[in-house]
Amino acid sequence: MPPVPPRRAADADPCGPLPFLVKRDGTWLYRGTPIRRKPMICLFASVLTRDAQGAYWLETPTERGTITVEDAPLVAVELHWTGCGRDQVLSFRTNVDLVVCAGPDHPIHADWDMPGADCGAGPVPYLHVRDGAGDYAIQARIARAVYYELAALAVPGACRGVPCLGVWSQNVFFPLSRLSPADLPQEDFPQEDFPA
Repeated sequence: MPPVPPRRAADADPCGPLPFLVKRDGTWLYRGTPIRRKPMICLFASVLTRDAQGAYWLETPTERGTITVEDAPLVAVELHWTGCGRDQVLSFRTNVDLVVCAGPDHPIHADWDMPGADCGAGPVPYLHVRDGAGDYAIQARIARAVYYELAALAVPGACRGVPCLGVWSQNVFFPLSRLSPADLPQEDFPQEDFPA
């Protein structure tokens, strides 16, 4: 008799909602109790997927079910950078010790094109960690302290004709916040327009 192949996550029976909640600060809860063992959180984060409707799924070889995520399932807690200008490379470490370099495959997204009064302390940026199904990705929310480090690296630019401050990584410009033309002489803006 041939050996039985191991079950894949896609073969596992859906279990419906699982009793997991990922808080906005990156804390994972199981039945309301924080999971304290980091290797366990790293394991769960590694089998987390997102479907075409935006729902989060934990998929193990034996079961799969949806979980609740308040904001993003991961948090970027540390930033390292090398180089400068277009050649700068921004590397983020997440709360589950994934290292992700921002660039064409891992963009930084922020609701940057809104007046400062509408976004409180500033727009919350997110880092694309890996693809999900459809248009939804697994993202890491960039922690406030890391955002301040990004802001210190920001340079003026323009996106869709709107002056903004943003950062470069792997030859891609990522807008972080709107910049009033009154804040800087027009000739200081790059002449090219960068995609969002």
